[in-house]
Amino acid sequence: MNKKFKITATIVLYKENISVLEKTIESFLQVPFSKKLFLVDNSPTDKLKNEFNHPEIIYIFVGKNIGFGKAHNSVLDKINSEFHLILNPDVIFTSDVIPNLIKVLNKEPEVSFITPKVLYPNKEVQYVCRKHPTCFNLINRKLKFSSREIKNNEYQNKDLEKSFYPEFIHGCFMFFKTEDFKRLKGFDCRYFLYMEDADLCRKIDDIGKKKLYYPKVDIIHQHQKGSSKRIKLFLYHLSSAFKYFLKWGF
Repeated sequence: MNKKFKITATIVLYKENISVLEKTIESFLQVPFSKKLFLVDNSPTDKLKNEFNHPEIIYIFVGKNIGFGKAHNSVLDKINSEFHLILNPDVIFTSDVIPNLIKVLNKEPEVSFITPKVLYPNKEVQYVCRKHPTCFNLINRKLKFSSREIKNNEYQNKDLEKSFYPEFIHGCFMFFKTEDFKRLKGFDCRYFLYMEDADLCRKIDDIGKKKLYYPKVDIIHQHQKGSSKRIKLFLYHLSSAFKYFLKWGF
């Protein structure tokens, strides 16, 4: 890809609900800048191939489920842009969100990526900002024996209507400076699913950069909380947590 775009984005697909995905893609396509969207499909079949024929979309069928981070990384050598968006397939946003985020990022040389306020469909706030994961906090989130620690871990003691620099931001909408995403070499592919965003935030710390939460604009995320509902996803989460703590400490 020789042409340089203002924005590129990737969405990793796996057996997606098409009606939900369509709204996410429509949100991105209405952004008023030159852009390219990569749909990296980890599904067993390529039935989505002909669903999104558009000059600003590139569909990539992997043929097997290679995991979230590895799928996003598969376009590292293809993205030629000023900004790159890591986008979940169940996120909806208005056309003014990305222009506003660009204005802020351009004033923040030490920030690698920015995330807006994230809301559930009922407009309740999702607490996407966290302290770096610890073994205690992950167990506490499951067993809920200390609500005070959960609130502290999620920065609920802060005014979340104001911007700040969290240690870790969940990765449903990570709007990067492309040069930083490439410098970080994307995600650590040892994580098949879960914890790859937490790991990436650690790598950002290591290069002396920051992550910015910017609540002046918001998006809607239909968060599924899959690992708390299905044993297979829970085991993926457990495996990723073990790899994370071996790498970064407990």
